[in-house]
Amino acid sequence: MSTKPEMNDALRKKIIAQPDVILEDQDLMRALIAANEQSMGGNIVDLRGIAMKRLEARLDRLEDTHRSVIAAAYENLAGTNQIHRAILRMLDPTEFESFLRDLDGDVASILRVESVKLVLESVQNDNDPAVNRLGNVLSVAEPGFIHEYLSGGRNTPLRQVTLRQVHEGDIQIYGRDAGFVRSEACLLLDFGKDRLPGMLALGAEDPHQFTPQQGTDLLAFFAGVFERAMRGWLS
Repeated sequence: MSTKPEMNDALRKKIIAQPDVILEDQDLMRALIAANEQSMGGNIVDLRGIAMKRLEARLDRLEDTHRSVIAAAYENLAGTNQIHRAILRMLDPTEFESFLRDLDGDVASILRVESVKLVLESVQNDNDPAVNRLGNVLSVAEPGFIHEYLSGGRNTPLRQVTLRQVHEGDIQIYGRDAGFVRSEACLLLDFGKDRLPGMLALGAEDPHQFTPQQGTDLLAFFAGVFERAMRGWLS
């Protein structure tokens, strides 16, 4: 004997006469589709269901990508504003010593780093009184030190911006702050013809603040502005 329930003749005739009533009723259509899937059983391949699941998965991926793009755009905008504010603060001082001291003060705070240090190569030693007064932000190194520090002793061309994680900061650069540095951004500086290079080192306690996978455009722009400001002071 059949176990299928029999449909009332009057209801059946009404459905046949007005099929649009069923097709336009979303709740009823969902119930019919669900009943159909149940009757098909687990051994039947439901191509429509597979296609729908794939479309849903693609939609989820598109939504995730959309959110990631928006988040990256906001992060880039925030980074741009941060660099702009740091540059404006850096250009405020009217005296050279104040210009340098602010690097490891207000400028470092705006950039959210623990330390900003300027390294200058020179054939002279660092016993100059002016250098001693600025010892918290300025260090003098022998010629070739910067290339050695950035390249790790390898004979490779240097990038303007080097981002990397470190176990501990270099004491010659960061001084008493060296123990707090876990990542750094090193900005190579060109002060013009017949002048030795310099380096601006940004040290962060967060090991993930500066990593090689990050973009360097904003920091390269910051380095370019700093170079031009220094050329003005040095001339």
